[in-house]
Amino acid sequence: MQPLIYLASHSPRRRELLLQIGVHHTVVGITIDETPSPGEAPSEYVIRMALEKARAGRQATNQNTPMPVLGADTAVVVNRRILGKPRDRDDAITMLELLSDTTHKVLTGVALIDQREETRLSVSKVSFRPIQPQEAAAYWDSNEPADKAGGYAIQGMGALFISRLEGSFSGVMGLPLFETGELLQRAGITPLDYK
Repeated sequence: MQPLIYLASHSPRRRELLLQIGVHHTVVGITIDETPSPGEAPSEYVIRMALEKARAGRQATNQNTPMPVLGADTAVVVNRRILGKPRDRDDAITMLELLSDTTHKVLTGVALIDQREETRLSVSKVSFRPIQPQEAAAYWDSNEPADKAGGYAIQGMGALFISRLEGSFSGVMGLPLFETGELLQRAGITPLDYK
Protein backbone atom coordinates (compact mmCIF):
# COMPACT_ATOMS: atom_id res chain seq x y z
CA MET A 1 0.00 0.00 0.00
CA GLN A 2 1.10 3.52 -0.75
CA PRO A 3 1.76 5.66 2.33
CA LEU A 4 -0.87 8.35 2.97
CA ILE A 5 1.05 10.46 5.48
CA TYR A 6 4.40 10.98 7.11
CA LEU A 7 4.59 10.17 10.82
CA ALA A 8 7.05 12.35 12.74
CA SER A 9 7.59 9.78 15.49
CA HIS A 10 9.63 6.66 16.21
CA SER A 11 6.94 5.31 18.53
CA PRO A 12 5.96 1.74 17.61
CA ARG A 13 2.65 2.30 19.41
CA ARG A 14 1.73 5.24 17.17
CA ARG A 15 2.64 3.17 14.13
CA GLU A 16 0.44 0.28 15.32
CA LEU A 17 -2.49 2.61 15.99
CA LEU A 18 -2.29 4.19 12.53
CA LEU A 19 -2.18 0.77 10.90
CA GLN A 20 -5.13 -0.29 13.05
CA ILE A 21 -7.26 2.30 11.22
CA GLY A 22 -5.75 1.53 7.83
CA VAL A 23 -3.49 4.57 7.53
CA HIS A 24 -0.25 3.51 5.89
CA HIS A 25 2.59 5.90 6.56
CA THR A 26 6.28 6.60 6.30
CA VAL A 27 8.21 7.35 9.49
CA VAL A 28 10.31 10.50 9.53
CA GLY A 29 13.13 10.63 12.06
CA ILE A 30 13.17 13.90 13.99
CA THR A 31 14.87 15.32 17.05
CA ILE A 32 13.51 18.33 18.92
CA ASP A 33 14.05 19.91 22.33
CA GLU A 34 11.21 18.61 24.52
CA THR A 35 11.85 20.86 27.51
CA PRO A 36 8.67 22.52 28.84
CA SER A 37 8.74 26.32 28.81
CA PRO A 38 8.61 28.08 32.20
CA GLY A 39 4.99 28.36 33.36
CA GLU A 40 3.69 26.43 30.35
CA ALA A 41 0.44 24.58 31.04
CA PRO A 42 0.61 20.83 30.30
CA SER A 43 -2.11 21.12 27.63
CA GLU A 44 -0.19 23.91 25.88
CA TYR A 45 3.00 21.87 26.16
CA VAL A 46 1.65 18.74 24.41
CA ILE A 47 0.07 20.81 21.62
CA ARG A 48 3.32 22.75 21.13
CA MET A 49 5.36 19.52 21.09
CA ALA A 50 3.00 17.86 18.58
CA LEU A 51 3.23 20.92 16.30
CA GLU A 52 7.02 21.16 16.61
CA LYS A 53 7.36 17.48 15.77
CA ALA A 54 5.10 17.83 12.72
CA ARG A 55 6.98 20.96 11.60
CA ALA A 56 10.34 19.18 12.00
CA GLY A 57 8.94 16.24 10.03
CA ARG A 58 7.70 18.61 7.31
CA GLN A 59 11.13 20.20 7.08
CA ALA A 60 12.85 16.81 6.94
CA THR A 61 10.62 15.59 4.10
CA ASN A 62 10.82 18.76 2.01
CA GLN A 63 8.52 21.75 2.44
CA ASN A 64 6.68 20.98 -0.80
CA THR A 65 5.81 17.38 0.03
CA PRO A 66 2.30 16.45 -1.08
CA MET A 67 1.67 14.16 1.90
CA PRO A 68 0.55 15.52 5.26
CA VAL A 69 2.83 15.16 8.30
CA LEU A 70 1.44 13.94 11.63
CA GLY A 71 3.04 14.70 14.99
CA ALA A 72 1.90 13.74 18.48
CA ASP A 73 3.01 14.12 22.07
CA THR A 74 1.76 12.52 25.28
CA ALA A 75 2.20 13.66 28.87
CA VAL A 76 1.16 12.05 32.13
CA VAL A 77 0.18 14.87 34.49
CA VAL A 78 -0.14 14.83 38.28
CA ASN A 79 -1.12 18.15 39.91
CA ARG A 80 0.09 20.07 36.82
CA ARG A 81 3.45 18.25 37.01
CA ILE A 82 4.44 16.51 33.78
CA LEU A 83 5.89 13.04 34.23
CA GLY A 84 8.13 12.23 31.29
CA LYS A 85 9.92 8.99 30.53
CA PRO A 86 11.76 7.65 33.59
CA ARG A 87 15.48 8.37 33.69
CA ASP A 88 16.26 5.16 35.56
CA ARG A 89 14.85 2.55 37.93
CA ASP A 90 14.56 4.90 40.92
CA ASP A 91 12.79 7.53 38.83
CA ALA A 92 10.30 4.96 37.49
CA ILE A 93 9.52 3.62 40.96
CA THR A 94 9.07 7.18 42.28
CA MET A 95 6.60 7.84 39.45
CA LEU A 96 4.62 4.70 40.22
CA GLU A 97 4.53 5.65 43.92
CA LEU A 98 3.17 9.06 42.91
CA LEU A 99 0.49 7.49 40.69
CA SER A 100 -0.45 4.77 43.20
CA ASP A 101 -4.03 5.00 44.55
CA THR A 102 -4.71 8.30 42.73
CA THR A 103 -6.28 9.64 39.54
CA HIS A 104 -4.09 11.46 37.04
CA LYS A 105 -4.55 12.98 33.58
CA VAL A 106 -3.03 11.83 30.32
CA LEU A 107 -2.87 14.56 27.70
CA THR A 108 -2.06 13.85 24.08
CA GLY A 109 -1.66 16.59 21.51
CA VAL A 110 -1.97 15.72 17.82
CA ALA A 111 -0.92 17.98 14.94
CA LEU A 112 -1.34 17.53 11.19
CA ILE A 113 0.36 19.76 8.67
CA ASP A 114 -0.54 19.83 4.99
CA GLN A 115 -1.44 23.20 3.43
CA ARG A 116 -2.38 24.31 6.94
CA GLU A 117 -1.58 23.42 10.54
CA GLU A 118 -4.28 21.90 12.71
CA THR A 119 -4.20 20.46 16.20
CA ARG A 120 -6.40 18.48 18.58
CA LEU A 121 -6.11 17.66 22.29
CA SER A 122 -7.18 14.44 23.99
CA VAL A 123 -7.65 14.48 27.77
CA SER A 124 -8.15 11.26 29.71
CA LYS A 125 -8.37 10.48 33.42
CA VAL A 126 -6.67 7.31 34.64
CA SER A 127 -7.18 5.94 38.15
CA PHE A 128 -4.62 3.59 39.68
CA ARG A 129 -5.22 1.11 42.47
CA PRO A 130 -2.64 1.03 45.27
CA ILE A 131 0.70 -0.30 43.98
CA GLN A 132 2.91 -2.28 46.36
CA PRO A 133 6.67 -1.51 46.33
CA GLN A 134 7.53 -5.04 45.16
CA GLU A 135 5.05 -4.66 42.26
CA ALA A 136 6.67 -1.40 41.17
CA ALA A 137 10.11 -3.03 41.28
CA ALA A 138 8.94 -6.10 39.36
CA TYR A 139 7.26 -3.87 36.77
CA TRP A 140 10.50 -1.97 36.20
CA ASP A 141 12.37 -5.27 35.86
CA SER A 142 9.96 -6.25 33.04
CA ASN A 143 11.57 -3.41 31.01
CA GLU A 144 8.13 -2.25 29.84
CA PRO A 145 8.06 1.18 31.51
CA ALA A 146 11.56 2.29 30.46
CA ASP A 147 10.47 4.43 27.49
CA LYS A 148 6.91 5.30 28.51
CA ALA A 149 5.59 8.67 29.66
CA GLY A 150 4.70 8.36 33.34
CA GLY A 151 6.55 5.06 33.55
CA TYR A 152 3.70 2.76 32.49
CA ALA A 153 1.99 1.29 29.41
CA ILE A 154 -1.80 0.95 29.41
CA GLN A 155 -1.61 -1.59 26.57
CA GLY A 156 0.79 -3.82 28.48
CA MET A 157 1.31 -5.08 32.01
CA GLY A 158 0.69 -1.56 33.31
CA ALA A 159 -3.02 -2.24 32.77
CA LEU A 160 -2.90 -4.30 35.98
CA PHE A 161 -2.63 -1.04 37.96
CA ILE A 162 -5.55 0.74 36.25
CA SER A 163 -8.87 0.59 38.10
CA ARG A 164 -10.69 3.13 35.90
CA LEU A 165 -10.27 4.99 32.63
CA GLU A 166 -12.32 8.00 31.56
CA GLY A 167 -11.42 9.04 28.05
CA SER A 168 -9.42 7.57 25.21
CA PHE A 169 -7.55 4.26 25.49
CA SER A 170 -5.64 5.07 22.28
CA GLY A 171 -4.95 8.57 23.60
CA VAL A 172 -3.31 7.11 26.70
CA MET A 173 -1.31 4.82 24.39
CA GLY A 174 -0.02 7.88 22.55
CA LEU A 175 -2.29 8.60 19.58
CA PRO A 176 -5.99 9.36 20.14
CA LEU A 177 -7.68 7.82 17.11
CA PHE A 178 -10.87 9.89 17.28
CA GLU A 179 -8.97 13.19 17.15
CA THR A 180 -6.46 11.83 14.62
CA GLY A 181 -9.33 10.66 12.41
CA GLU A 182 -10.86 14.15 12.52
CA LEU A 183 -7.59 15.72 11.38
CA LEU A 184 -7.08 13.15 8.62
CA GLN A 185 -10.61 13.66 7.29
CA ARG A 186 -10.11 17.42 7.20
CA ALA A 187 -7.01 16.73 5.07
CA GLY A 188 -9.06 14.56 2.69
CA ILE A 189 -7.99 11.19 4.08
CA THR A 190 -10.81 8.88 5.20
CA PRO A 191 -9.10 6.06 7.10
CA LEU A 192 -11.80 3.43 6.57
CA ASP A 193 -11.49 3.87 2.78
CA TYR A 194 -7.90 2.58 2.81
CA LYS A 195 -8.07 -0.63 4.89
